Amino acid sequence: MAPEFRVIGVTGMPMVQAGDDLARQIVDAANAQGTALEANDVVVITQRVVSKAEGRVYPLDDFTPSPFALDYATRWEKDPRLIEAVLRESKRIIRQAGAVLITETHHGLKMANAGVDGSNVGGMDLVCLLPEDPDKSCRDICAAIHALTGVDVAVVMTDTFGRPWRLGQTNVAIGVGGMKPFRDYIGMADLDGHILRVTLICVADEIAGAAEMVMGKLDAIPVAIVRGYEYEAGEGYATEIVREMPLDLFP
Repeated sequence: MAPEFRVIGVTGMPMVQAGDDLARQIVDAANAQGTALEANDVVVITQRVVSKAEGRVYPLDDFTPSPFALDYATRWEKDPRLIEAVLRESKRIIRQAGAVLITETHHGLKMANAGVDGSNVGGMDLVCLLPEDPDKSCRDICAAIHALTGVDVAVVMTDTFGRPWRLGQTNVAIGVGGMKPFRDYIGMADLDGHILRVTLICVADEIAGAAEMVMGKLDAIPVAIVRGYEYEAGEGYATEIVREMPLDLFP
Protein backbone atom coordinates (compact mmCIF):
# COMPACT_ATOMS: atom_id res chain seq x y z
CA MET A 1 0.00 0.00 0.00
CA ALA A 2 1.10 3.57 -0.65
CA PRO A 3 2.21 5.30 2.57
CA GLU A 4 -0.27 7.82 3.99
CA PHE A 5 -1.38 9.46 7.20
CA ARG A 6 -4.32 11.58 8.31
CA VAL A 7 -4.41 14.96 10.04
CA ILE A 8 -7.64 15.48 12.00
CA GLY A 9 -8.58 18.76 13.62
CA VAL A 10 -10.19 18.36 17.05
CA THR A 11 -13.22 20.63 17.28
CA GLY A 12 -15.38 21.50 20.26
CA MET A 13 -12.55 22.28 22.68
CA PRO A 14 -13.66 24.73 25.39
CA MET A 15 -11.89 28.02 25.97
CA VAL A 16 -9.02 26.93 28.19
CA GLN A 17 -8.60 28.50 31.61
CA ALA A 18 -5.82 28.28 34.17
CA GLY A 19 -5.84 24.93 35.95
CA ASP A 20 -7.88 23.11 33.29
CA ASP A 21 -7.25 19.41 32.66
CA LEU A 22 -6.08 19.58 29.04
CA ALA A 23 -5.78 15.83 28.62
CA ARG A 24 -9.38 15.33 29.71
CA GLN A 25 -10.58 18.11 27.39
CA ILE A 26 -8.70 16.61 24.44
CA VAL A 27 -10.00 13.10 25.07
CA ASP A 28 -13.59 14.31 25.54
CA ALA A 29 -13.53 16.48 22.39
CA ALA A 30 -12.00 13.69 20.27
CA ASN A 31 -14.62 11.24 21.55
CA ALA A 32 -17.46 13.68 20.90
CA GLN A 33 -16.54 14.11 17.23
CA GLY A 34 -16.06 10.39 16.64
CA THR A 35 -12.27 10.32 16.43
CA ALA A 36 -11.35 8.75 19.76
CA LEU A 37 -7.61 8.62 20.33
CA GLU A 38 -5.87 5.47 19.14
CA ALA A 39 -2.53 3.91 19.97
CA ASN A 40 0.39 5.63 18.22
CA ASP A 41 -1.55 8.80 17.36
CA VAL A 42 0.35 12.06 17.63
CA VAL A 43 -1.59 14.71 19.53
CA VAL A 44 -0.51 18.14 18.32
CA ILE A 45 -1.37 21.03 20.61
CA THR A 46 -0.71 24.75 20.35
CA GLN A 47 1.52 26.42 22.88
CA ARG A 48 -1.18 28.97 23.64
CA VAL A 49 -3.62 26.57 25.29
CA VAL A 50 -0.88 24.85 27.27
CA SER A 51 0.29 28.23 28.56
CA LYS A 52 -3.27 29.16 29.50
CA ALA A 53 -3.81 25.90 31.40
CA GLU A 54 -0.50 26.37 33.21
CA GLY A 55 -1.36 29.91 34.28
CA ARG A 56 1.17 31.64 32.03
CA VAL A 57 -1.15 34.52 31.10
CA TYR A 58 -0.43 37.76 32.95
CA PRO A 59 -1.73 41.35 33.01
CA LEU A 60 0.69 43.72 31.30
CA ASP A 61 0.70 45.81 34.45
CA ASP A 62 2.72 43.02 36.11
CA PHE A 63 5.71 44.18 34.05
CA THR A 64 7.26 47.45 35.21
CA PRO A 65 9.31 48.77 32.27
CA SER A 66 13.07 49.17 32.64
CA PRO A 67 14.86 52.18 31.09
CA PHE A 68 15.76 50.03 28.06
CA ALA A 69 12.13 48.97 27.61
CA LEU A 70 10.94 52.57 27.86
CA ASP A 71 13.49 53.79 25.32
CA TYR A 72 12.85 50.94 22.87
CA ALA A 73 9.09 51.31 23.15
CA THR A 74 9.28 55.04 22.51
CA ARG A 75 11.42 54.60 19.40
CA TRP A 76 9.17 51.94 17.87
CA GLU A 77 5.75 52.96 19.26
CA LYS A 78 5.40 49.78 21.32
CA ASP A 79 3.90 49.15 24.74
CA PRO A 80 6.86 49.34 27.16
CA ARG A 81 5.24 46.74 29.41
CA LEU A 82 5.24 44.26 26.51
CA ILE A 83 8.91 44.99 25.81
CA GLU A 84 9.70 44.39 29.48
CA ALA A 85 7.89 41.04 29.35
CA VAL A 86 10.03 40.06 26.35
CA LEU A 87 13.21 41.07 28.17
CA ARG A 88 12.31 39.04 31.25
CA GLU A 89 11.64 35.95 29.14
CA SER A 90 14.96 36.33 27.29
CA LYS A 91 18.40 35.02 28.06
CA ARG A 92 19.92 37.42 25.53
CA ILE A 93 19.01 39.68 22.63
CA ILE A 94 20.34 38.29 19.35
CA ARG A 95 19.15 40.98 16.93
CA GLN A 96 17.07 44.13 16.95
CA ALA A 97 15.26 44.14 13.61
CA GLY A 98 13.26 47.34 13.60
CA ALA A 99 10.39 46.90 16.01
CA VAL A 100 11.12 43.18 16.46
CA LEU A 101 13.46 41.78 19.09
CA ILE A 102 15.02 38.45 18.12
CA THR A 103 15.96 36.82 21.40
CA GLU A 104 17.09 33.57 22.93
CA THR A 105 14.63 32.41 25.55
CA HIS A 106 15.55 30.75 28.81
CA HIS A 107 14.63 27.46 27.09
CA GLY A 108 17.27 28.11 24.41
CA LEU A 109 14.72 28.85 21.67
CA LYS A 110 15.70 31.62 19.25
CA MET A 111 12.60 33.50 18.17
CA ALA A 112 10.87 36.83 17.80
CA ASN A 113 9.93 38.56 21.04
CA ALA A 114 10.75 35.50 23.17
CA GLY A 115 7.40 33.99 22.19
CA VAL A 116 5.53 36.64 24.18
CA ASP A 117 2.19 37.38 22.54
CA GLY A 118 -0.99 39.26 23.32
CA SER A 119 -3.31 37.67 20.75
CA ASN A 120 -5.99 35.10 21.59
CA VAL A 121 -5.34 35.27 25.33
CA GLY A 122 -8.77 36.40 26.53
CA GLY A 123 -8.33 40.15 26.86
CA MET A 124 -6.77 43.28 25.43
CA ASP A 125 -4.41 43.96 28.33
CA LEU A 126 -3.05 40.46 28.85
CA VAL A 127 0.08 38.72 27.60
CA CYS A 128 0.87 35.03 27.19
CA LEU A 129 4.31 33.58 27.96
CA LEU A 130 5.67 30.24 26.81
CA PRO A 131 5.33 27.26 29.17
CA GLU A 132 8.27 27.03 31.56
CA ASP A 133 9.21 23.53 30.34
CA PRO A 134 7.43 22.57 27.10
CA ASP A 135 8.94 19.07 26.97
CA LYS A 136 7.72 18.30 30.49
CA SER A 137 4.29 19.64 29.61
CA CYS A 138 4.15 17.23 26.66
CA ARG A 139 5.29 14.28 28.75
CA ASP A 140 2.66 15.10 31.38
CA ILE A 141 -0.10 15.23 28.74
CA CYS A 142 1.09 11.88 27.32
CA ALA A 143 0.88 10.30 30.74
CA ALA A 144 -2.52 11.82 31.49
CA ILE A 145 -3.99 10.64 28.16
CA HIS A 146 -2.66 7.12 28.84
CA ALA A 147 -4.27 7.17 32.29
CA LEU A 148 -7.61 8.21 30.77
CA THR A 149 -7.67 5.98 27.69
CA GLY A 150 -5.12 3.21 28.14
CA VAL A 151 -3.47 4.08 24.81
CA ASP A 152 0.03 5.38 24.23
CA VAL A 153 0.26 8.51 22.12
CA ALA A 154 2.96 11.05 21.35
CA VAL A 155 2.46 14.77 21.95
CA VAL A 156 3.94 17.68 20.01
CA MET A 157 3.54 21.26 21.22
CA THR A 158 3.72 23.90 18.50
CA ASP A 159 4.46 27.57 18.09
CA THR A 160 4.79 29.77 15.00
CA PHE A 161 8.27 30.77 13.87
CA GLY A 162 9.67 32.86 11.05
CA ARG A 163 12.63 31.50 9.04
CA PRO A 164 15.92 33.18 8.12
CA TRP A 165 15.84 32.47 4.38
CA ARG A 166 12.13 32.30 3.58
CA LEU A 167 9.11 34.57 3.90
CA GLY A 168 6.10 33.49 5.89
CA GLN A 169 5.82 31.64 9.17
CA THR A 170 5.32 27.97 9.89
CA ASN A 171 4.50 25.91 12.94
CA VAL A 172 7.42 24.14 14.61
CA ALA A 173 7.76 21.87 17.61
CA ILE A 174 8.77 23.55 20.86
CA GLY A 175 7.85 20.54 23.00
CA VAL A 176 7.84 16.78 22.43
CA GLY A 177 6.67 13.82 24.46
CA GLY A 178 6.56 10.11 23.71
CA MET A 179 8.54 10.22 20.45
CA LYS A 180 11.95 10.92 19.01
CA PRO A 181 12.00 14.29 17.24
CA PHE A 182 14.23 13.11 14.37
CA ARG A 183 14.36 10.44 11.70
CA ASP A 184 18.05 9.69 11.33
CA TYR A 185 19.36 8.65 7.90
CA ILE A 186 23.04 9.21 8.69
CA GLY A 187 25.10 6.18 7.64
CA MET A 188 22.43 4.79 5.34
CA ALA A 189 22.90 4.42 1.58
CA ASP A 190 20.82 6.40 -0.89
CA LEU A 191 19.38 4.91 -4.11
CA ASP A 192 22.77 5.34 -5.83
CA GLY A 193 24.69 3.74 -2.99
CA HIS A 194 26.09 6.97 -1.57
CA ILE A 195 26.36 7.01 2.22
CA LEU A 196 24.34 9.82 3.75
CA ARG A 197 26.47 11.99 6.03
CA VAL A 198 24.19 14.72 7.39
CA THR A 199 20.55 13.82 6.68
CA LEU A 200 18.66 14.15 9.94
CA ILE A 201 14.99 14.91 9.30
CA CYS A 202 13.17 16.82 12.05
CA VAL A 203 9.89 14.94 11.90
CA ALA A 204 8.56 16.79 14.97
CA ASP A 205 8.68 20.06 13.01
CA GLU A 206 7.12 18.39 9.96
CA ILE A 207 4.27 17.06 12.11
CA ALA A 208 3.78 20.53 13.60
CA GLY A 209 3.61 22.09 10.13
CA ALA A 210 1.18 19.49 8.81
CA ALA A 211 -1.12 19.92 11.80
CA GLU A 212 -1.33 23.68 11.31
CA MET A 213 -3.12 23.07 8.02
CA VAL A 214 -6.23 21.92 9.92
CA MET A 215 -5.80 24.11 13.01
CA GLY A 216 -5.42 27.57 11.51
CA LYS A 217 -4.95 30.77 13.47
CA LEU A 218 -8.54 31.98 13.64
CA ASP A 219 -10.52 28.73 13.70
CA ALA A 220 -10.42 27.95 17.45
CA ILE A 221 -8.96 24.49 16.79
CA PRO A 222 -5.97 24.23 19.13
CA VAL A 223 -5.51 20.45 18.84
CA ALA A 224 -5.02 18.05 15.97
CA ILE A 225 -4.50 14.30 15.72
CA VAL A 226 -1.91 12.92 13.30
CA ARG A 227 -2.88 9.32 12.64
CA GLY A 228 -1.00 6.68 10.69
CA TYR A 229 2.45 8.24 10.78
CA GLU A 230 5.08 5.73 11.94
CA TYR A 231 7.23 7.77 14.30
CA GLU A 232 9.90 6.36 16.56
CA ALA A 233 8.40 6.09 20.02
CA GLY A 234 10.60 6.81 23.00
CA GLU A 235 11.93 9.55 25.22
CA GLY A 236 12.57 12.57 23.03
CA TYR A 237 12.96 16.28 23.66
CA ALA A 238 12.39 19.38 21.56
CA THR A 239 15.49 20.84 23.19
CA GLU A 240 17.45 18.40 21.00
CA ILE A 241 16.26 20.33 17.94
CA VAL A 242 17.91 23.62 18.94
CA ARG A 243 21.38 24.00 17.47
CA GLU A 244 24.13 24.34 20.04
CA MET A 245 26.07 27.59 19.83
CA PRO A 246 29.15 26.14 18.05
CA LEU A 247 26.84 24.89 15.27
CA ASP A 248 24.65 27.99 15.09
CA LEU A 249 25.04 29.73 11.72
CA PHE A 250 23.34 32.87 13.07
CA PRO A 251 24.69 33.31 16.61
